[in-house]
Amino acid sequence: MSIGYACLNVGTPNTAMRSVIKRNATNEMLTQVTQHNLEALEKMIDYNIENNIRLFRISSDLIPFGSSPVNQLAWWNIHHDTFQRIAAKVKKSNMRLSFHPGQYTVLNSPREDVVERAILDLDYHSKVLDCLGSGYDHKIILHVGGVYGDKEEAMARFAENFQRLSSAVKKRLIIENDDRLYNIVDVLTLAETLGIPVVYDNLHHAINPPPEFGSDSQWIDQVKNTWKAEDGKQKIHYSQQASKKRLGAHTQTINLETFLAFYEGLTDQSIDIMLEVKDKNISALKCVNATEVDANISLLEKEWARYKYLVLEKSPADYERIRTLLKDKASYPVRAFYTLIENALAKEIQVGQAENAALHIWGYFKGKATSQEEKRFVKTLENYRNGSGTLATVKRHLLKLATKYQETYLLHSLYFYLE
Repeated sequence: MSIGYACLNVGTPNTAMRSVIKRNATNEMLTQVTQHNLEALEKMIDYNIENNIRLFRISSDLIPFGSSPVNQLAWWNIHHDTFQRIAAKVKKSNMRLSFHPGQYTVLNSPREDVVERAILDLDYHSKVLDCLGSGYDHKIILHVGGVYGDKEEAMARFAENFQRLSSAVKKRLIIENDDRLYNIVDVLTLAETLGIPVVYDNLHHAINPPPEFGSDSQWIDQVKNTWKAEDGKQKIHYSQQASKKRLGAHTQTINLETFLAFYEGLTDQSIDIMLEVKDKNISALKCVNATEVDANISLLEKEWARYKYLVLEKSPADYERIRTLLKDKASYPVRAFYTLIENALAKEIQVGQAENAALHIWGYFKGKATSQEEKRFVKTLENYRNGSGTLATVKRHLLKLATKYQETYLLHSLYFYLE
């Protein structure tokens, strides 16, 4: 089994993607931004390898205007060496990649121009996977699309337009149940007609179930029949409903106990699970560590190094509890560890606690920072204390110092990236 995350990495320096607006999309700018994005992707791949994350969805925005006439560059040739370098890492680590084109890639639209753009967009995604040396078990996930007043006709149109796709796209394409229009039975019906796999989404199913009753594990078992050997392991999407948000809104983080109850209820625990969650790799690593067979406390110590100042800011009491928990080096208290972290991060920030954590971070710069930088820190902290400034301003100044003085330990701290 592999557990993964989608598109963006939280808390790892130099992994942010860049974009280009149409009026600035010169050949020079497109080449520059594409190279930047590929290097950011490589850093995310490196992070995944280091943290035993073997499932990753690449952002469709990797190549700016990748499927648009705006970009006429042979980007696959221009960036060949970078693609090859990343491909070698992906292959060596046995990482599985995927794409999930967005809402404008609609294969069953009644408008021919929309369908033509969808076909071009799917070709683009498949081309990137080819450039990364990825086989047909590296998938492109697509929703069926709209209903347009007649679901049966819309499904038939999807099947008809599917035949217009290239062989490579056909072999990579998988379809997913959605939260409004196409439930799991609809998608299974279409997939069986086309002979392609289905990716089951648990939250979409909870919101848009078919009349036929079935638990998550029962539907996942049924969906497994759509996966052939050449498709690789069955893959599903997993997310949790955010409290007091619209139906379908993903949580900030995955609640570990809820995830483990789901995971332990699976008939086949070797399937791949793509998490859809706002904190991305943070939750993925939590779930990877919680399901790790050959685990030791060093994994939690590594996690603690990233969480500690954020926890100190939120809850000094939980900070001390976690320190005590990690003293037994022969243990692996993974569930208790993440429960304490989740509890701490759910608490409201108190000004005094936040100030204390900021002072701990400032301690790294004593003897390094200039007098002007120290005055700036003291002033921003004072402004926060008296209500005329924000904690975000304090953190921005501290992050700027961490970057300037290359405090690697701090640059990887979640203190700067999570609220």
